[in-house]
Amino acid sequence: MEVLTEPAIPVAILQVLVGIILLAKAADAFVDGAASVASTMRISPVVIGAVLIGFGTSLPELLVSALAATDDNVDLGVGNIVGSNVANLTLVLGAAALLVPLFVTKAVLAREAPLSLLAVLAFGFMTIGGLYRWEGVILLIGLVVVLGWITFGSREDLLEVVPDTPEGSLGRELATTVVGLVGTVVGAQFLVWGAIAIADAADISGGLVGFTLVAIGTSLPELVTAVAAARRNETELILGNLLGSNVFNSLAVGGVIAVLANREIEDEALATYGVGGMVLVALLAWGFMVSRRRLHRVEAVVLIAVWFASVVLMAGEEGDVVAVAMALLGRS
Repeated sequence: MEVLTEPAIPVAILQVLVGIILLAKAADAFVDGAASVASTMRISPVVIGAVLIGFGTSLPELLVSALAATDDNVDLGVGNIVGSNVANLTLVLGAAALLVPLFVTKAVLAREAPLSLLAVLAFGFMTIGGLYRWEGVILLIGLVVVLGWITFGSREDLLEVVPDTPEGSLGRELATTVVGLVGTVVGAQFLVWGAIAIADAADISGGLVGFTLVAIGTSLPELVTAVAAARRNETELILGNLLGSNVFNSLAVGGVIAVLANREIEDEALATYGVGGMVLVALLAWGFMVSRRRLHRVEAVVLIAVWFASVVLMAGEEGDVVAVAMALLGRS
């Protein structure tokens, strides 16, 4: 196995850590700042809740996958989308359900749950045979349709986000938004650099690294938000955030990477086990919501176990997992 030189291993790990920290902090600052700016400029709360926050929580995935595609590492970008979707509905949702029972409302069952499932199914179908520009256009058109339906057809049920923004603070909030956006871009680039270096060191596919390490890093905002909301018993916010994030990941991020990549997925394990697992996880979570109408500790344990099983399945052989560990230790 070809391994990076000793000094390069710590650098790659440092890049990943810096990238994850920047993504977690900067993306949050961007969403808060942008929401405050929108409120100050009297933009509709519906638009803020449906568009801005949904886009903001998926911004790390969007930037990481786009940068990976432009670096000719499509497998890393697709692995990030697939891994993030799986992590949202297993690891993150399970962690929240361990803290407090998550009750599924009629509004969630009528809108967010089916939209999330359809978006994941659409993205999974588009990956068959590769991701090409025309498929990306279809996914982006689907995103516009979904946003239009949410914004204009379901105003009464949307979460209204109206920050209490003092008059005269527009400049400060604009600065916060810009700094948050720049920090997110820089964090995404560091994470991509580090992830690619680790993949090279371990001699494994970018798809596996994207599905595991990168996906966990870009899903940190959702994880932190879900845990905080669970402690405040805001269960509908948790489900709405995670399901909405999967809609944006599948349609927005999937559409962008398809337009940029315009070619087949080389990692066969990602194209089959990864994408197939993503679809099965979406169906499992949807089934829990419809049949049980709440997610308790039993469902939480099942979901978390499914995440670990999906990682093992993606790794294919134990040697891949060992290779990652050995690379991180800087040994051959």
